[in-house]
Amino acid sequence: MKDDVMNKLMEEVMKKMEEVEETGTVSEATGTCGLTEYVGQTMGDTIGLVIANVDPNLHEAMEIDPKYRSIGIISARTGAGPQIMAADEAVKATNTEMVICEMARDTKGGAGHGSLVVFGAEDVSDAKRAVEVALVETERHFGDVYGNDAGHLEFQYTARASFACNAAFGAPIGRAYALILGAPAGIGILISDIALKAANVELISYCSPDHGTKASNEGFINVYGDAGAVRQAVRAARDAGIQALSALGGPCPSATTPYI
Repeated sequence: MKDDVMNKLMEEVMKKMEEVEETGTVSEATGTCGLTEYVGQTMGDTIGLVIANVDPNLHEAMEIDPKYRSIGIISARTGAGPQIMAADEAVKATNTEMVICEMARDTKGGAGHGSLVVFGAEDVSDAKRAVEVALVETERHFGDVYGNDAGHLEFQYTARASFACNAAFGAPIGRAYALILGAPAGIGILISDIALKAANVELISYCSPDHGTKASNEGFINVYGDAGAVRQAVRAARDAGIQALSALGGPCPSATTPYI
């Protein structure tokens, strides 16, 4: 048995070495990036980068405050809510500001958005730290993203919204906030109605394909209020959304461990 294990291990090592010979570098063969600007990656096709000193022409074109010479970048093909909520945590934990937040029509051709978040910092170490925090928090916030071939559900919650949630979603700073989303958009409308009826929360905004979603096939609301009420609204919407999406496309597991 021991010999079998060792033989298998050696086969894997030799295979990797062959890949290195074909690609020319270890980083290309393993998927590890050798760029100094590279910080890391996580689920949702999310990459974290940092630029210590942005080119002056690019800096001006991006319309970033001149005091922020360094920037941290979170860029994703899949997901906007998890990355923005993660950015909110990163801003709380570091001396940075979210200076850009954009949501592309993407999700690799699915129903929703990709995302681009840029942190501005006076010191590159702050920018890098913000990206590191955001990468960790992104995976956690994927815990209440559910999906199957028919669509997806997304529920994001924070007990204390900060500047990123305020800038992206209009969440009152310091208040409990939640994003409640369903795709296709009809499911989003259903669970929005259920959430608002389930608890005494305040509606910030409603979005649909022609209203604030880059024409994505999603329906969602942003709400705030007392922490208990916001969580109650999210849980009621989640239970109904899972039933509806499962009826449409089969089981819709969460991306990681649910946290709400």
